Amino acid sequence: MTSDHPMELRVSRLENDRNSLYELVAEIKSTQQEHSQRFDAVDRRFDAADQRFDAADQRFDAVDQRFDAVDQRFDAVDQRFDAVDRRFDIIDRRFDIIDRRFNTIETTLTEVVRRLPEPS
Repeated sequence: MTSDHPMELRVSRLENDRNSLYELVAEIKSTQQEHSQRFDAVDRRFDAADQRFDAADQRFDAVDQRFDAVDQRFDAVDQRFDAVDRRFDIIDRRFDIIDRRFNTIETTLTEVVRRLPEPS
C-alpha cells in the first residue's frame, strides 16, 4: 500500500493541476469575452463617428457645390465688368478725340478773335 500512496499523491496533484488549468482557461475565456464586448462597443462608437463624419462630409460637399455656383456667378459678373470697362475705354478715347477737336477749335477761335478788328 505504501507504493500506491505516492502514486495517488501524484495523480491527485495532476488532477489539481488540471482543475487549476481549467479554471485558468475559464478565466481567460471570461476575460476574452469581456474584451470582445469592449471591442464591439468601441467598434459601435467608431461606426457612429463614421456616420457623423459621412454626414459632415456630405454637408461640406453641398457647401462646396454652392461655393462653385457662387464662383461661377462672380466669373460672369467679372466678365460683364470687363465688357463695361472696355466700353468705357472706347468712350474715353472718343472723349480724348473730342477734347483735341475742341482744343483745335478753341485755338482757331482765339486766332480768329485776335484777327478781328478792334471795335471803334
